[in-house]
Amino acid sequence: MRPELIHLWPSRPYNWRMEGEHPFGGLFGDPDDLQRRLSEFAEQMQGAQRVAWADNAIKLAVDMTVAAIHSIDLSGSADEQATQVRDAIRMIFPEAVTLVREAREGLA
Repeated sequence: MRPELIHLWPSRPYNWRMEGEHPFGGLFGDPDDLQRRLSEFAEQMQGAQRVAWADNAIKLAVDMTVAAIHSIDLSGSADEQATQVRDAIRMIFPEAVTLVREAREGLA
C-alpha cells in the first residue's frame, strides 16, 4: 500500500453496533428484522419454484400423452384401432404417471 494512503485505511473494521447507529442511517430498518424478512422472502420464492416445477411436470405429462395419441396412424377395424390406441397409452402412461407423482411429491 502506498504510504500516503495508510492514514486513510481504518486501523480496525467499522462496527455500526458500537456506534449505536444502524448501517446506512437506518434506511433498511432493524437489521434483524431485515434478515427475517429476507429469509421469509427466500422461503416464498422456493415455494413458488416448487409450484412452477410441478406445473411444468404435469403439463409435460399431458403434452406427451396428447402427442403420443396424435402420432398414432390408425388403420384396420375398430378392434385393431382400439388395440393401437391401447398400445400407445400403455407405452406413454408410465412416464406420465411418474412425472405427475414427482410433481405431487415436490409440493409436499
